[in-house]
Amino acid sequence: MSAERPQISVYSETGDSCISTIEFPAVFQAPIRPDIVGFVHKNIAKSNRQPYAVSSKAGHQTSAESWGTGRAVARIPRVSGGGTHRAGQGAFGNMCRGGRMFAPTKIWRKWHIKTNLNQKRFATASALAASAIPSLVLARGHRIEEIQEMPLVIGNGIESLMKTKAAVDLLKAVNAYRDVVKVSNSRKLRAGKGKLRNRRHRQRRGPLIVYNEDHGIVRAFRNIPGVELVNVKNLNLLQLAPGGHLGRFIIWSQGAFALLDALFGTDKKAADLKKDYRLPQNIVFNPDVTRLINSNEIQQVLRPAGEKHQKRPYTQKKNPLRNNGVKIRLNPYARVLQRAEIIAEEKRKAGKLEKKRVQFKASTKVAPRFVEILLE
Repeated sequence: MSAERPQISVYSETGDSCISTIEFPAVFQAPIRPDIVGFVHKNIAKSNRQPYAVSSKAGHQTSAESWGTGRAVARIPRVSGGGTHRAGQGAFGNMCRGGRMFAPTKIWRKWHIKTNLNQKRFATASALAASAIPSLVLARGHRIEEIQEMPLVIGNGIESLMKTKAAVDLLKAVNAYRDVVKVSNSRKLRAGKGKLRNRRHRQRRGPLIVYNEDHGIVRAFRNIPGVELVNVKNLNLLQLAPGGHLGRFIIWSQGAFALLDALFGTDKKAADLKKDYRLPQNIVFNPDVTRLINSNEIQQVLRPAGEKHQKRPYTQKKNPLRNNGVKIRLNPYARVLQRAEIIAEEKRKAGKLEKKRVQFKASTKVAPRFVEILLE
């Protein structure tokens, strides 16, 4: 994407005009790896879990004592007393009604998962690269049909906005307010007991505002539903790829967008703000398989000499493990191995025959010349 667009437009705070252009950061060339993003997102999200455990007294708040042996009953502790059904019932054990659970949960369980730093940086770079591809942003559900250019970069004046009204006017001017309306319409009452736990409602995610310096931008945008803000130096995968899904709609300030090369580096130099960090490189730079197969370089290899018309590449139809001709065409050394096996088999047969001859000579009193005749 960035190789085709070396420059990207920067729009004014009113959203009606392009005020300048800025070089496309190299981080948007990073490979897009949904598997790494999903893995890292799952591990990071585990750090937000609330520790839980059953009460340490649960199942032990009763007077119970084992009756011991000699009564033809199990030695499980039994509730003392009499006159009720409860008296004599088993207690304490995990197999007993009203007893404790087996291996009661503890709050000192290992809740947090450590993730490699380089792996987290890989996932962050991959999420940023995916945010610049309109098809992935649309697939995630964001309403960016009327956005003029992705990613959307706005001048540094956005960082000085102080009023929510001005922030809403800006989103309307750059045609990003449709995504906020989508969030407002999606607000629903949560199903389940989460309604009782300070999270009665759930809604979609809106645009993510990335800024470099806060001169009032947080105060201006914080009350708009679905809109989140983050400093460019504190980019978080939980915000860049909510739910582990790539393609978050991001609105950049010019200062934040210009700082990405210093944060993640380029293909020619390491990052300035991270120690010894270089961007991950793509293994295949052109993922269009059809274009690769039909390229002149590959077709010259596949096309026989003197043939002018393009032919489809040869497809193997026979099993090389059963068809000897196909096996030798794929592996010419297979003929040498087959010949070596034949020679080794002949030597084994000759050795067995010689062994029989020696044993027969030793076990018979016939003249040697008659032994040779019999063996033949």
